[in-house]
Amino acid sequence: MREEIKQALSVLREGGLILYPTDTVWGIGCDASNPEAVKKVYDLKNRADSKALITLVASEIMLERTVIDMPDIAWDLIDAAEKPLTIIYQEVKGIAHNAIAEDGSCAIRLPKDNFCQQLVQRLGKPLISTSANTSGSPTPQSFQDIEPSILSGVDYVVNLRKQEECKYAPSSIILLKNNGEIKIIR
Repeated sequence: MREEIKQALSVLREGGLILYPTDTVWGIGCDASNPEAVKKVYDLKNRADSKALITLVASEIMLERTVIDMPDIAWDLIDAAEKPLTIIYQEVKGIAHNAIAEDGSCAIRLPKDNFCQQLVQRLGKPLISTSANTSGSPTPQSFQDIEPSILSGVDYVVNLRKQEECKYAPSSIILLKNNGEIKIIR
């Protein structure tokens, strides 16, 4: 795993795209603070940039550094989650403008997956995590289901867990307003 993290970091730091296993499904990733890299993700997925992307953070500290005005209830939601949970926060910093929704919100997940945590921690900033499919296509349930255009469109494919079937569905998504109001999205 150490060598895979090293290879992925090299690509991410150069503004490239990686294909990697996450705590949910296989994902396309890039440095979430790099607008040019984020644009490459939208282009690869043939996705309108008006649709915001999910971002991974490695730790509670990174989450607190990224979210402006973190609602206290967020910690309760994260602690209570039995499956991967993505929370949409109203205002963030350190994320590329084109990875943030038009209203300034951003979807962020704190993965429990060891590879993802180590990768993002070593990167030192949030990582984009969007499903490895083109817009409108089904989310791949295994590495073998990933479209050839996605495989050839990234700069590095992480060589871990390629034989596994997807253990999880995409994450649950909750919109959390600064006043503590919660809305379930998915």
